[in-house]
Amino acid sequence: MDQSLRGALLGWLDDHRSDMLRLLEAAVNIDSGSHDKAGVDRVHELFREHLESAGIATQVHDMDKHGNCLSAHIPGPRAAAGKYVLLLGHMDTVFPAGTARERPFCTDANNAYGPGVADMKSGLVMNTFIARAFSEIGGDHAPIRVLYTGDEEIASPSSRNLTLEFARQALVAFNAEPGRPSGNVVTGRKGALFLDFEVDGVAAHAGVNHAQGASAIEAMARKIVALHSLTGSEDGLTTNVGTMRGGMSVNTVADLAVAQLDVRFTERHDRERLRERIYQIIEDESVSCTCGRVTREGSFLPFAATEAGKRLLKKYQDQSLTLGYSVHGEYAGGSADSGLTSSVGVPTLCAVGPVGAGYHTVDEVCRIDTLAPRAQAVAMTILEGCDVGQGPAPINPP
Repeated sequence: MDQSLRGALLGWLDDHRSDMLRLLEAAVNIDSGSHDKAGVDRVHELFREHLESAGIATQVHDMDKHGNCLSAHIPGPRAAAGKYVLLLGHMDTVFPAGTARERPFCTDANNAYGPGVADMKSGLVMNTFIARAFSEIGGDHAPIRVLYTGDEEIASPSSRNLTLEFARQALVAFNAEPGRPSGNVVTGRKGALFLDFEVDGVAAHAGVNHAQGASAIEAMARKIVALHSLTGSEDGLTTNVGTMRGGMSVNTVADLAVAQLDVRFTERHDRERLRERIYQIIEDESVSCTCGRVTREGSFLPFAATEAGKRLLKKYQDQSLTLGYSVHGEYAGGSADSGLTSSVGVPTLCAVGPVGAGYHTVDEVCRIDTLAPRAQAVAMTILEGCDVGQGPAPINPP
């Protein structure tokens, strides 16, 4: 590695700490819930304007229902057979409109606070400044593509195909989800299914003609017990009905019940077989004259550890050590778009973003002192060269 170039890149990122914080403040103070297309679009405009003002070419990828995606391209002189390093991140948050006004960005001596500050607007800022550093300093590196998506928190229904398209041409992928509270990165994740479902029953007066009714709530309760019994039936499989409501009044046999199911599984599970089992439970007539059906489905693919991914982690760890801190890989039960990149055989590291905690809560926090060092670790890995070979072909391609 050219030490003078290394020093220039490290120095540039170190010198732009305050600029990173200002861009993070602007991003956090924009509401961008997954279903708030206008808000997510304002976030992509913020980053587009920032990148273009720095001379970096961008492209907006229009989405009809959810927020538009944004990509940026930084050419690199190192031959990579038409491939590039992919820096990935999402602009949407889980918070409703008005949250940014109620809890705007703020800081203390060590931390930054606000909706989405860690998950994952700080990661977007990090990716943006890595791109700017290479654009301004140059050097012998592979081309870099940065992708900003707008619906990851709801399993990427609109951006999924675009992410897969970018991933198929990637040399490696770094997903800037927040670093674990320990400072570690993520080298494997569970996949997930999210199902909204409902049960129709037959309404009747609970006192006068109870026998003429068919309780949707009873049918739903039976289905919930059956769904929850799947937990632990296979190693690493969990199911959880997180919300349920139904009925009209205490003295009416309920004619409708609705619920939401969360399923987590590993790469060892046959997700289609698992999905069929769940649909069968939901659709079976668990109480006579009732009918169940799925009304919405979302899914994340599992992020499977590979030998190529381990080699990428080693390169990243080596660079982190030169910066004065150590990093290890962790497995996470939570899901992310790193499952998409790994599903097409791309060596992937996830949670390389600034360190945070309290994601999806009012206590969400990002450690300010990790903004620049985490950017430096990814940048040095890119500069060192991260051609670690491709992972195995996916068994169940998306």
